[in-house]
Amino acid sequence: MSAIEELTAELAKLPGIGRKTATRLTFFLLKQPPGAVELLARSIQALAQRVAPCSACGNFCESDPCAICTDAKRDRGIVCVVEEASDIDAIERSGEYKGLYHVLGGHLSPLDGVGPEELRIEALRRRVGNGANIREVIVATNPSMEGEATATYLHGVLASEGVHVTRIALGLPVGGDLEYADRLTIARALAARREMTA
Repeated sequence: MSAIEELTAELAKLPGIGRKTATRLTFFLLKQPPGAVELLARSIQALAQRVAPCSACGNFCESDPCAICTDAKRDRGIVCVVEEASDIDAIERSGEYKGLYHVLGGHLSPLDGVGPEELRIEALRRRVGNGANIREVIVATNPSMEGEATATYLHGVLASEGVHVTRIALGLPVGGDLEYADRLTIARALAARREMTA
């Protein structure tokens, strides 16, 4: 296999990248100055060598435990459970959440062979039950069938630990039009309604 074919095949393994896009990226890289391609290669190598999951929460980081887990300003009594480490970035961008996180590493999907043992659910149960004074667990799994099944399963697991389990509200996005929203989104928006204040 040639170097071009090898790189194209590797790029095509990335999410959202098909064979055609992988080929375009390969030829784009071939047109770049050698220094730029070497910098990209070093960055990818550094990612593999220096970044690993945090032993406490599962977030990707270069120091263990991660910066969020070691931040003394965070509320250590609240843990937000997410499917993937990339979800943490989305929540952090809101600027509203100041607690800790727990990354599951996916969601329950029996058809794909993903059961509770393949996720970091037992680590979450131990974390909540080891006297860490966690008073609330916010389940922030995706609003898919698998995400909902995972949320229900987590509620069952954590209910016996004596911790308050909540689910993020789901509904209409800011700027969204009702006429374009699906039935489930509207139903959840109505269910998550709250009192209006002046």
